[in-house]
Amino acid sequence: MATANLTSKESIDTTRDSVVIVKNLETVAGGRTLDTTGFSDEEISAGHVIIKETATGEYKPLPTNGSLPANHTYEGILVASLKTAKPLAAIMVRGTVNESYAKYSIPAGAKTALSLIRFINE
Repeated sequence: MATANLTSKESIDTTRDSVVIVKNLETVAGGRTLDTTGFSDEEISAGHVIIKETATGEYKPLPTNGSLPANHTYEGILVASLKTAKPLAAIMVRGTVNESYAKYSIPAGAKTALSLIRFINE
């Protein structure tokens, strides 16, 4: 099970959060603590694709190369930027994302799987 360091007080760059997440209509109830093992960045930006490992039920950020690992499913989009050391995530499952401001491109497979999320480029 993923855990988070609750004593971390590092600042997070949230500059683009409000332009990436245009409209948040529904999230995963209660959010999830992400398993950030092996994620290469220190920060996960709003608009990042969140996946779930089918065997364990662990939620994770999509690898930065954009490839969905085997035995994983697309689950939603990260609502607010966070540090990998404190991965307490709000995950959008319905709303609008302006992908032109997302740090990493959103794969076509994620757009298809996340059918209640509208992806725009403005």
